[in-house]
Amino acid sequence: METIISKENELVTLVNVFTVKPERQQELVDYLIESTENGMRKIPGFISANIHKSLDGTTVVNYAQWESEEAFQAMLKNKDATVHRAKLASIATKSEPRLYKVFSIIHK
Repeated sequence: METIISKENELVTLVNVFTVKPERQQELVDYLIESTENGMRKIPGFISANIHKSLDGTTVVNYAQWESEEAFQAMLKNKDATVHRAKLASIATKSEPRLYKVFSIIHK
């Protein structure tokens, strides 16, 4: 399923901002892609993930959508997700995950 940005759906969005040393940015990006494709996307409630990297090399942002807050909370208890988060913590120097709901969409 594609990323859907809409005020009408009940999805929740995880925006996780990782701080990383520039020499490890690509490693973090690669791991996020690999672990999402091979694991996270198989967890019930997962919708999509979009990985962004800052041009200065110090930040990676994971914009991920889940069917509901309950699905997201269940993922946190998943054994595979626990291993995933531990590996992320070993690469990034800081992680700031937050859940969001779409409030407004403005187009050109």
